Amino acid sequence: MTTTPKTSHAIALVTLVAATGGFLFGYDTAVINGANQYLKAHFELNAIQEGTAGASAILGCIPGAMCAGFLSDRYGRRKVLFLCAILYAVSGVLSAIPQTFAQFLAARFISGLGIGASSMICPVYIAELAPAAKRGRLGSLFQLGIVIGIFLTLFINSRIQGLGNEAWNAAQGWRWMLGAEVVPAALLMGLLFYVPESPRWLLTVGRAEEARRILEGIGGPDHARREMAAVQSVLSQEEGRFAELFHARFRRPLLVAVLLMAGSQFCGINAIMYYSTKIFTTAGVGVKDSFMSSVFVGLVNVLFTFVAIALVDRAGRRALLLTGLAVQVAALATVGAMFQAGYHGLPLLLAILTFIGAFAMALGPIPWILCSEIFPNKVRGRAMSLATFTIWASCYVVAQTFPILNDSPVIGPALTFWAFGACSLASLVFVFLAVPETKGRTLEEIERSWPA
Repeated sequence: MTTTPKTSHAIALVTLVAATGGFLFGYDTAVINGANQYLKAHFELNAIQEGTAGASAILGCIPGAMCAGFLSDRYGRRKVLFLCAILYAVSGVLSAIPQTFAQFLAARFISGLGIGASSMICPVYIAELAPAAKRGRLGSLFQLGIVIGIFLTLFINSRIQGLGNEAWNAAQGWRWMLGAEVVPAALLMGLLFYVPESPRWLLTVGRAEEARRILEGIGGPDHARREMAAVQSVLSQEEGRFAELFHARFRRPLLVAVLLMAGSQFCGINAIMYYSTKIFTTAGVGVKDSFMSSVFVGLVNVLFTFVAIALVDRAGRRALLLTGLAVQVAALATVGAMFQAGYHGLPLLLAILTFIGAFAMALGPIPWILCSEIFPNKVRGRAMSLATFTIWASCYVVAQTFPILNDSPVIGPALTFWAFGACSLASLVFVFLAVPETKGRTLEEIERSWPA
C-alpha cells in the first residue's frame, strides 16, 4: 500500500530519496577513481583492461537505463527504486571479494544496472512530485546527491589509501573502497518504505484516489485539484507508446534530450571523475598529492552545485547553461595548453577546478532537469530511458578511450582536452540555437508548448 507522509514531510522525504539515489550514483562513479591504479597492480592490467575496469559499471548502466523506463511505467517509480537499492547492495558485497578480474567486472556490471536505472528514475520521480515553482531547485538535489557522493568517495578513498602501503592497497585497500557502497544502499532501501508513489504515474494507471491523497499531502486540496485536472486533460490525448517519441511533435524535445546528455559526457567530465588521480600523476604530481587534488575536484563540484540550486529557478535553465558552457570551453582550452607547455602543479589544478565548477553549475544538473520536464506524462519513463541510455553510452566511450588517448604518444593529454573543449563549444552553440526555457511552467504546459 502506498505511504502518504504528512504535508510538511512529503517533499522533504521524496527529495531525500532522490538525493540518496544521486549519492549512490556519485559514489559508484568516483570509487573507481581511487581503486583503479590498485586494481591495475592487483590484476596486472594493461591500458585496455584498465579502461574496461573503469567502464565496467557503465556496461550495466546502458541496459539498466533502457529497462527502467518500461519497468517504471509498468510497475511505478518507487518499486523500481527498491530494485535499484538491492542491486547497489549486492554489487557492494561482490565488488569487495572478487578473486579474478572477470568476477570484478561482473560485480561492477550489477552496480551499473542500479546506476542506470536510478539515474533515469530519480529525476522523473522528483519532477512528478515537485511543485512547478520549486521543480528546478528540488531536481537539482539529485545532482547535489551525485556530487556529494563523488566528493565523499574521493575523500574516503584518500583516507583508505593512507591506511597502508602500496602493497596493502593493491591487495586490500581497493576492496574496502568498493565494499563501503553497502551502507548508502541500505539507507536508500530504508527511506523507500516512507515515501509515496508518483501521483502522476498513479493517475496514468487509474488509481486517482491514491494520487489525490498524495497531492493533498504535498500542497493541499487546491493543489491536488489543479494537478489532477492538468494531468487528466492531457492523458486522453496520449497513446503512451515508445514509438510516439519519434512523432514529429516530439522531434525537438528528443533532440534536446539526446544532444544535451551526449554533450554532458563528451566534455570530458567523467574522464576527470574516473581518472583524476591518473591525470595528476601524468602531470608529474606524486600519488598522495594526486589523491588530495582529486578531493579538491570533488569539493568544488559540491560547492558549485549549490550555485545551480540557488539560481536554476531564478536565472533559468538556459541562462545557466550558456554561462557554464562558455566557461567550460575556456577552461578546457587552458588545460590542453598547459599540458602542451608542460605546466604542472597549482596552475593545472586551478584550470581543472574552473572546468569542474562551470560543469557543476550548469551542464551537470540541468540536462537531468530538462529531460524530466520536456516529455509527456505517459511516455516520460521511456523518454528518460532513451536520454539516460545516451548519457551512459557516451560515458562508456569516454571512460574506455581516455586511458588509451591520454597514454598515446601521438595524441596525449593536450589534444584529448582540446577535443573535450571542442565538444563543449558545440554544446554551447546548440543550447543557444535550440534549447527553450522551462522555469516556472507546469509539466503539462511544457508539453503543450511543442509545435503539433
